[in-house]
Amino acid sequence: MSKLFQDTDTVTLIPWIGKTAKFMDYYISDVMKSHGVNISKEQFIVLKHLHEQDGRKQNDLAFITNRSKTALTRLIQTMEKKGLVSRSVSSEDMRINNVFLTDKGRIVWDTSLPYFMNIIQELQKNISEEDLQVAQNVLKKIQENINKKTSIK
Repeated sequence: MSKLFQDTDTVTLIPWIGKTAKFMDYYISDVMKSHGVNISKEQFIVLKHLHEQDGRKQNDLAFITNRSKTALTRLIQTMEKKGLVSRSVSSEDMRINNVFLTDKGRIVWDTSLPYFMNIIQELQKNISEEDLQVAQNVLKKIQENINKKTSIK
């Protein structure tokens, strides 16, 4: 835990949330690489949303994935280079890009989904449904507190 919180009696989740997120990213990356799947958690999330509804507007994907438009553009460009997605300008509005899964993107989705489902099971092993629900409720309350104080949604 951060030195900042070691010298006080304050109990906080903040350093645990950040550290856990970082560890999860490393773990997911290691598992995927060990199975020969070269995608990040963020790329998997985009594939998931496109699998659910192909041809989404790029701006909608930014909103759905809680990324800035700039960050999502970089992510989509990386995914295009890997051949996972393609973009096309909307016929209704030239300012809008629609994002589509490629055939390779569909294959990577189908290949990676079982690994991600296994990762979820592994990371939640020995944690009761009740504890998972409590943790989820606590994180929701933290998000609500943030939303009350900022424009972040």
